Amino acid sequence: MIFKVLQYIRGYLRIRITGYSAERFLNACRHRGIQLWDMCSVHDSYEMNISIRGFRKVKPIVKKTGVKIIIIERKGLPFFLYQYRKRKLFFVGAGVFFLLIYSLSTFVWSIDIRGNLTRTDETLLEFLNTKKVRNGMRLSAVDCSRIVKDIRKEYDDIIWVSASIEGTRLIIQIKENQDVIQADAKEEEENVKPTDIVADMDCVVTSIVTRKGIAQIEEGASIKSGDILVSGQVPVNNDAGETVGYRYQESDADIYGQTTISYEDKQSLIFEEKIPVAYGGKGTEKAEKYECFFRIGDFRIGFGDVKNEYEHFEQYSSEKRIKLFDNFYLPISYGEKRAVSYNLKEKKYKKKELQSILSERFNQYCEDLEKKGVEIIGNDVKIYTGSKEAAAKGTLTVIRPVGTKKASQPIEIPKSAEENEQSGEEMNGNSGNSD
Repeated sequence: MIFKVLQYIRGYLRIRITGYSAERFLNACRHRGIQLWDMCSVHDSYEMNISIRGFRKVKPIVKKTGVKIIIIERKGLPFFLYQYRKRKLFFVGAGVFFLLIYSLSTFVWSIDIRGNLTRTDETLLEFLNTKKVRNGMRLSAVDCSRIVKDIRKEYDDIIWVSASIEGTRLIIQIKENQDVIQADAKEEEENVKPTDIVADMDCVVTSIVTRKGIAQIEEGASIKSGDILVSGQVPVNNDAGETVGYRYQESDADIYGQTTISYEDKQSLIFEEKIPVAYGGKGTEKAEKYECFFRIGDFRIGFGDVKNEYEHFEQYSSEKRIKLFDNFYLPISYGEKRAVSYNLKEKKYKKKELQSILSERFNQYCEDLEKKGVEIIGNDVKIYTGSKEAAAKGTLTVIRPVGTKKASQPIEIPKSAEENEQSGEEMNGNSGNSD
């Protein structure tokens, strides 16, 4: 690879050798140290590459051996520069371009943060900004060890940090202390208040799986909205089976019930269709406004304008950032804006179109229910068409998750017979006798 680059910079020729003493010519070139490469035999001749300096040395060898040399192709930088020698502005522009690219490559244009779970990228970028670590800073000013120390000092739960430079990107990798996160979660769990799971609809329970709390109903039970399904107060009993206290929990269970839900969706027969002005409307010269723009850092320059006086229009925009390689981002982006004018024309849906629209919306509604864990086991929805609107009405029989969490009401602990007896002795004296 290096050899090819050097040969291209120096320039070389592709030549063809013909004659009866071609082998003698090759031996003479080797004896004089003239380098030949990529040699191949073509019919009764040989083709090969030779450097410009070597070509200047072969004249006496050609006379001595009686061969004929034909130049097939000239390759390399010297020939390229000679061909475009009159285009000075081109070389000036190319030089400015490479200087600009080199200059941009000495700055940071992207900060990539990886491994953060409890904090957003924006939070960490704001902190780095207070330490003067931001997009647009020189690579030479980036102190990776200082960045690591600052992050470790600011956030106690981050146990490992690394900072490195790849191209024009500053890559920061962090690792958070999972034990601290788990400890916080455990502390929150210990401080949790007791909650019950309460029915939020009337239904028939089809299944119940309790993980925390005490179930108050069984499968097949008919429940009404507001009934307690799972209690978050777990009784603690003594050896005699008497309740002496309660252990509080946040109830957790999977409860499903069968119920019916109503569905209704309406669609007007009349609608307004958007017709772009450029496709048959009046004033086609004003059908569209266009603007393209370039952004370099905070500086933006645009060509054209999307400002308009259209009565109805839609505006579209797109922007793309430029990068040379995977890690060589530039502070340059380009994009476009487009404002398209349209007129509104009143139209009437056909019967098949109405059915298609209502059916599509109903299918989307069913898909949304399924995403929420609702199973549809019965469908009694029909489409009705009137003079002004069409409607899809009916009911769905479904099996769906049941229950919502609600704070538990405290339960009084009943006094045992022994406690009542002790209380009586305290009121009547030590023995309970009047003597």
